[in-house]
Amino acid sequence: MAARMRVATGAVLWLLCAVVGAAETVAAPAAAASTPATAPFAVVGADVISVADFQRALGVAMRKKYYHAKPPEAEFAKFQREVGDDVVNRVLLLNEARRRGIQPDRARIDAAVKGYDAQYKDSANWKVNRDKMLAAVVPQLERESLLERLEVLVKAMPEPAPAVVRRYYDEHKELFIEPEQVKLSVILLKVDPSSPQALWNSARDEGQAVHKRLLAGADFGELARLHSGDRSAPQGGEMDYTHRGMLPEAIDKVVEKLRPHEVSEPVQVLEGVAILRLDDRRVARQRPFDQVRDRAADLWQRAEGESRWKALIAELRGAALIRIDESHYAPLCRASDKPCAS
Repeated sequence: MAARMRVATGAVLWLLCAVVGAAETVAAPAAAASTPATAPFAVVGADVISVADFQRALGVAMRKKYYHAKPPEAEFAKFQREVGDDVVNRVLLLNEARRRGIQPDRARIDAAVKGYDAQYKDSANWKVNRDKMLAAVVPQLERESLLERLEVLVKAMPEPAPAVVRRYYDEHKELFIEPEQVKLSVILLKVDPSSPQALWNSARDEGQAVHKRLLAGADFGELARLHSGDRSAPQGGEMDYTHRGMLPEAIDKVVEKLRPHEVSEPVQVLEGVAILRLDDRRVARQRPFDQVRDRAADLWQRAEGESRWKALIAELRGAALIRIDESHYAPLCRASDKPCAS
């Protein structure tokens, strides 16, 4: 649902930008290029979703997810269907919100309109077209508000009983493992990433010389204070404990092979050339229930809320007559669920 809300909000901004002359053009799928924009893409009960509505949602989703708004060819057919399902779900959920008597958050909508007025106050196009634009934008904001309020209502879960929380913990212990932590010291010979190769070569040579001195018994902290450009230099290169997953890949691979108090060979990193010392390693451990009780309760509520939301969508889709004109999709090879080769 969060992805759906981002796409829908993007559609509002896209519409506004188009009026003030700042929107980018997104090409429509070739298969739909000759189809009238008012032609039906899908019929959901008594509601009709036009080809233009689908293409607009597809364009916004592509801009959100893919670099240069161009999905990889191998993903496009599946992506189209995901967006198509999302558009259908929006219609079903809006009807459900109205059936439940949910009302839009008028204060938030008014605040959004004031924000647009402030953002486009210097735009001549906005001044001329403001009323016309708001006539299209405000209903869209109202629909988004209805969907948000319905989602909050459906996902709201009471505080779980202690036995429920304990059972969730026991069944999902992998969520409560504290990752391995390492404590490192570093000597960083800083090099600007844009520096010429000669400077990088010089830093590597200096790193080899420092490493040789360390192997000969030189004090790591003293050399760190003398040579390191890292902020840990005044502390002799010593850093705090860090989760292994938080380390840059190049460093993580080196640390994986180090024994406690062992010094690494010089390794090139983004900021320069580094020499590492492993001071301590704390193995991954299972956190006891008493320490994570509140987090387990929170995760249970989120999981149950998401399950209820998906169940509502499935129920609405099962009860509705839905017809989608799949000629607006790229073809799938059904056996592999991948786009067919051209």
